[in-house]
Amino acid sequence: MLDRDGFRPNVGIILLNQKNQVFWGKRIRTHSWQFPQGGIDRGETPEQAMFRELHEEVGLHPNHVRLVARTRDWLRYEVPDRYIRRDARGHYKGQKQIWYLLQLLGHDWDLNLRATNHPEFDAWRWNDYWVPLDVVVEFKRGVYEMALTELARFLPRNEQRNRYLRSGMRTRDGEHAGSAMFRTGSLLVNPGMELPPGASFDPDPQGSRPMGLEGLPAPSPLDASSTNDGPPPAK
Repeated sequence: MLDRDGFRPNVGIILLNQKNQVFWGKRIRTHSWQFPQGGIDRGETPEQAMFRELHEEVGLHPNHVRLVARTRDWLRYEVPDRYIRRDARGHYKGQKQIWYLLQLLGHDWDLNLRATNHPEFDAWRWNDYWVPLDVVVEFKRGVYEMALTELARFLPRNEQRNRYLRSGMRTRDGEHAGSAMFRTGSLLVNPGMELPPGASFDPDPQGSRPMGLEGLPAPSPLDASSTNDGPPPAK
């Protein structure tokens, strides 16, 4: 479903925990990290699409979250031609998105990446509010920054993060911000712990190398070929 300008209606989700850290999901079978997002189906309102995508991608229901705010209008980005299917070129231009800021009222264990038979993510982690901008694919970075900037004023004042915090900055004890704990599926992983058989793990998307994990491959910036772009039915 495209509008007359060639943009597909879409919703994006910024999910906060009690520390105002944001949910950051790893696209299944890739090293690409992003916020949950997805297309608006015909007949759906943006809010209905947001709650549907929240369940399909993260496994949460409306009672697990509080809707804090949304962007006032559509935020648009164009997809470079090389990432658009050949049969869609000329009429598909990109995405227009309404972004929602949600506060998690439940617990970490309420998150379920296998809520459907077609999971979008295979790992997740909590990240500082502004850090994801450094690893977003370039053509999406402007929309991410606009959404985070517009919605940042709704964060509790005593919990707001410094918007200039980046992966190169370190906390007082020398750790990269947000790098102390990691998620793989529903497992909380401490960098020194041995993973159980069958578990997968990707290091900090900011590029820090936790002790004992130097041999693992470093994740690349978001893979544009799998970032929920393209005409229907791709997200």
